[in-house]
Amino acid sequence: MQEIGFVVFPGFQVMGLSAITAFEVANLVLEKPAYAMTLLSESGGLVPTSAGFAVQTEAFSDRRFDTVMIGAGTEIEPMTPGLLAFVRRSLKTSRRLAAPCTGAFVLAEAGILDGRNVTTHWFFARDLQARYPGVKVEEDRIYIIDGTVWTSAGMTAGIDLALAMVENDHGRETARAVARKLVVYHRRAGGQSQFSTMLELEPKSDRIQNALHHAKRNLRNTLSVEELADVARLSPRQFSRAFHAETRQSPAKAVERLRVEAARLMMEDGRHSMDAIAQETGFADRERMRRAFLRVLGQPPQAIRRNSKAAA
Repeated sequence: MQEIGFVVFPGFQVMGLSAITAFEVANLVLEKPAYAMTLLSESGGLVPTSAGFAVQTEAFSDRRFDTVMIGAGTEIEPMTPGLLAFVRRSLKTSRRLAAPCTGAFVLAEAGILDGRNVTTHWFFARDLQARYPGVKVEEDRIYIIDGTVWTSAGMTAGIDLALAMVENDHGRETARAVARKLVVYHRRAGGQSQFSTMLELEPKSDRIQNALHHAKRNLRNTLSVEELADVARLSPRQFSRAFHAETRQSPAKAVERLRVEAARLMMEDGRHSMDAIAQETGFADRERMRRAFLRVLGQPPQAIRRNSKAAA
């Protein structure tokens, strides 16, 4: 049985506990107690969550765990000498040390992340890099494994991290079965983007939303301003003005980002050639796709594919 210690602190974000559920469900799928979970805190006893209720915890001790996961908060919490000492000791005594979301700040403060590639919630990524310049922060990743240290983005990305651990321990089919029971995607690749173009654009009116949904469903089309304006039932000139007012981008720029996002997902899936991806997402050829990737993501398609293979 693999012992998992999950470290919490007063006001920790309750969503973090969802990662524990993946291990619980893995026990059901495997029909044996493969994982045992223990909530840990510096002093033990009841620890209040961000939602207001409290959970029972065991105090830090010399007990060894196969995996230690550091809980996260909605902001960067103060780090005590006792907590830092515990994570430094865990790096030596545990097979894996994991930090979803803001938990990465704890590992960084303990000096564990120097020279390592890590990720965190996009909202905190630049702060993490500024505070700890020796850490190699990749803000647009779901999770990263660097040696025995695992880090992930925030909120539901902790489930992706836990599923990756289950897959590492018990194979892809077990992890797929766990994901199905959790009714989640199995599993987002570690290199997958934390961002959604549709969410970032945040169109306000139904007309602009309909145009964007049409574009996303028909990326193989030319998707001219005239075509999108017709969907929105506006003149091309009215549409362009309204689109920019609501999204702060031109229709052409937004369509390019939708194409890049779709192409990236196909690359991470790993089943399509670059030529097929370029055709399917409306780039027409690989060179146009490469230039768009450099403009939007700052790296070529080949780098995305390499990252996805490394995380698989």
